[in-house]
Amino acid sequence: MAIAAVGQICSTTDISANLAQCRRLVHRAAVAGAKALFLPEASDFIACSPKQTVGLAQSLGESEFVVGLQREAQQAGLHINVGIHEPTTGERVKNSSIWIDDKGVITQRYHKVHLFDATTPGESTTVEKGKGILPVFETPVGRVGLLICFDLRFPEISLALRRQDAQIISYASAFLAHTGPAHWETLLRARAIETQCYVIAAAQAGPHNKERTSYGHSMIVNPWGEVVAKLGDEHKEPQIATAEIDFDFFSRVRRKMKLPRGVDSYQ
Repeated sequence: MAIAAVGQICSTTDISANLAQCRRLVHRAAVAGAKALFLPEASDFIACSPKQTVGLAQSLGESEFVVGLQREAQQAGLHINVGIHEPTTGERVKNSSIWIDDKGVITQRYHKVHLFDATTPGESTTVEKGKGILPVFETPVGRVGLLICFDLRFPEISLALRRQDAQIISYASAFLAHTGPAHWETLLRARAIETQCYVIAAAQAGPHNKERTSYGHSMIVNPWGEVVAKLGDEHKEPQIATAEIDFDFFSRVRRKMKLPRGVDSYQ
C-alpha cells in the first residue's frame, strides 16, 4: 500500500499566493505520510480574461510557481502532480498537467486534449489543444496516467490509459460550480468503474473572480467505484484528503472485471 493525497485550493491571479497555498498542502501531505500529492488544474493562476491568461503564463524554468513547487517536492521528498499554464509561440497557452518527482525534477508533461468550449469565450480561444495521451508511467503510488478536467467527459481517453495498464488516473480539475452537483462525482465514479483504476481528482474550489467559481469536492475513488477520500466546497483554506492505494484490492478487482473492448482512437 501507499498513501496518496489530493489537494484543494482556490487560485486567483496572485501567483505568489497560489504557491503559498500549495506549499501548505505539500507540508500537510508529507506529515500524513503521503508518497504523492495531486493538485488541481490551473493551480498557478486563474485569470479574469483570455488576454490576462496569456500574459500571466510563464515557461517552466522561469515560473515562480513551478520552480517553487520543484523546491518543495525536493525538500519534502514528495512527488507532486499539478496543473499549470505554459506559454506557446502565439497568443495561446498550453493547459498542462506535470509530474514533479521527489528530487524536484519535472518528469512528465501532459497537455489537455479536450478543451472546454461550453461557454463563451471557450477555452480554445486561448489554449492550444494537446495532441494525444501521455504514456502511463511508474510512481511510488502506482502506474499513473494524466488527464485534465474536461477530459473526464470522454471515456475513450481513460480507457486508452487502462489499456496501458494504468493503476491511477489523475484528473487535475477546475470543474464549474453549476455543473458539479449534477455530474462531477457521477463521472469520476464511472471512469473508475469502467477502467478498474483508482481515480484521483484534485479540484479548484470557490470564487476565483467575479465571473468564475469552481465546485471543489476533490476526491479519490477506488477501482470498485467507491469514494475513499473526499473534500467539500471549502475555499477559504487549502485542504487535503488522503487515501491508501491498495494494490491487493486493485488486483482483486482487475481479476473480476474483464478489460473493456472498443475502438481506441488515442493510440
